[in-house]
Amino acid sequence: MKLLLVVVQNKDSAKLSQALVEKGIRATRLASTGGFLRMGNTTFMIGVDDERVDEVLTIIRQHCHARQQVMTAMSSPTAHLEHDFPVPIQVQVGGATVFVLHVESYHHF
Repeated sequence: MKLLLVVVQNKDSAKLSQALVEKGIRATRLASTGGFLRMGNTTFMIGVDDERVDEVLTIIRQHCHARQQVMTAMSSPTAHLEHDFPVPIQVQVGGATVFVLHVESYHHF
């Protein structure tokens, strides 16, 4: 058995959740926040048999997409001390970060 920890952008979480339900894959959703952009994410905890890992990864690939987003950054590390102005930069957000962990024991009560 494997435990997949899947971090996705909130924009993709509803589509992913619905797709998992349609395939009979149970998941627990947790609200989370990214450290770099401090944006809302959803972390899914998905426990599946080893044979279904590839199926789940395919579903994730189909429903979680990277996209470009413009964010504001200061033009230098000391910008708050000088007369610099925020500079818009383009960053990639979204997609999915997936950790696949071996589960030694599983109990459901």
